[in-house]
Amino acid sequence: MSKVMIIGAGGVGRVVTYKCAQQPKVFSEILLASRTQSKCDVIAADVRRDTGHEKISTARVDADMVPELVQLINAFQPAMVINVALPYQDLTIMDACLETGVHYLDTANYEPKEVAKFEYSWQWAYQDRFREKGLLAVLGCGFDPGVTGVFTARAAKHFFDEIHYLDIIDANAGDHGKAFATNFNPEINIREITQKGRYYENGQWVETEPHEISKMINYPDIGPKKSYLIYHEELESLVKNYPSIKRARFWMTFGDEYLTHLRVIQNIGMAGIEPVKYKGMDVIPLEFLKAVLPDPGELGENYTGQTSIGCRISGIKDGKPRTYYIWNNCSHQAAYRETGAQGVSFTTGVPAALGARMMLTGQWAGKGVFNVEELNPDPFLDELGPMGLPWHEQVDIDLEMD
Repeated sequence: MSKVMIIGAGGVGRVVTYKCAQQPKVFSEILLASRTQSKCDVIAADVRRDTGHEKISTARVDADMVPELVQLINAFQPAMVINVALPYQDLTIMDACLETGVHYLDTANYEPKEVAKFEYSWQWAYQDRFREKGLLAVLGCGFDPGVTGVFTARAAKHFFDEIHYLDIIDANAGDHGKAFATNFNPEINIREITQKGRYYENGQWVETEPHEISKMINYPDIGPKKSYLIYHEELESLVKNYPSIKRARFWMTFGDEYLTHLRVIQNIGMAGIEPVKYKGMDVIPLEFLKAVLPDPGELGENYTGQTSIGCRISGIKDGKPRTYYIWNNCSHQAAYRETGAQGVSFTTGVPAALGARMMLTGQWAGKGVFNVEELNPDPFLDELGPMGLPWHEQVDIDLEMD
C-alpha cells in the first residue's frame, strides 16, 4: 500500500481521487492539493462519503512554486505525484519530484504559458535526471494522450509487424445544454484548438490552417460526425516510437455552433494570450474569458450523450495488409452518476489513476521519462474496462482512412 499525492482539483482531479479511493489496497493514503484548498475539501468529502476511504487529506499548494511543492511532498512523503494541474506547471512539479525522490505521472505535456505551443522536448530533457535518481516519470497518461498510445502499443505488440497509417479519432457526441462551454480548462482547450493543424506524413510534419481539413467519420453507436484535423501531442511521441509510421493524423469533432462561437472569440481578440491594459491593469483576454465561461467541472449534471475515442491503424502483418480499430465509448451520464464529473473528465481521470496503479504495483517500471506507449499495454488494458472504460476492437475492416 502506498501514499499518493494528487495535484489539481478540477473535474479530472475529482475523477482521479474517486478512482484511487476505490482501490485502498493500492492507494492507502491520498493527499489532494491545489491552489484553492476549498475545492479539494469538497471533492474529498464527496469521495469519503461515496467510497468509505477515510485517509484522504487536502492541502493548499501553488504548483508554480517548487519550494512549496517540495515542502508539501516532504511533509506527506508520497510514493508518487499524479499531476492533473495545468500543463504550464509540469516542469515545476517534475523539479519537485526530482528534489524529493518521488515518481511522477501527468496527463498532458508541458506548454509554456506565454506561447501557445505544446511539445514533449522540455519533458524529454528530464530523461537523464530521472534515470540517475532511479525514478519513473510517465507522460501523458490521460485518454488522448494516454489510452490512445496504449491502444497503439497493443496494436504493435499483437497485430502488426509494421504500422504504416494511424488515425486517432475523437468524438464528443454529448449535449451539456450551454450556449458555449469547453469540456476541460477553457484556457488550455481554446489555445489547443485554435492553433494551426499539423499531421505527420512521409517523415515530415505538414501544417494546415486551423480547421482547414475536415471529413465525415462514422463513430460506433454515434454515427457520422464532421471531424476536423488538428494537432495533438501524442502524434509527436508515437511517430518517434514507431518509426515505420508513414502518416499519423488526429481528428476531433466540433459542432457548427461551437466553431461559430470560437471564430467570434478569436475575431474580437478574446483568445489572446498577450496582456492588454484595462483601467491601468494588465489583463490577459483568454484568462478573463475563462473566468466568465461555465466551469467544465460543473457541466456533468445535465450532460447527455457519449464520447467515442479510438485508433484506426493499417499496416503489415506476416507480409499481408492488415487493418485494426480499437476504441472506447463513454457515457456522460454514467460518468456523472459515479463521480460527479462529465465524460471528458472521466476518460482523462480513469487512465491517470490506472497508470498510477501500474507504477505502484510494479507492472510499469523503469528509470527515466517514458511515454505510455513505451510501457507494457497488456496489464493496463486488462484493468481499463473494470475501472470504467471498456474497450472494443475489430480487425481487417474498412477504416475510412483516405
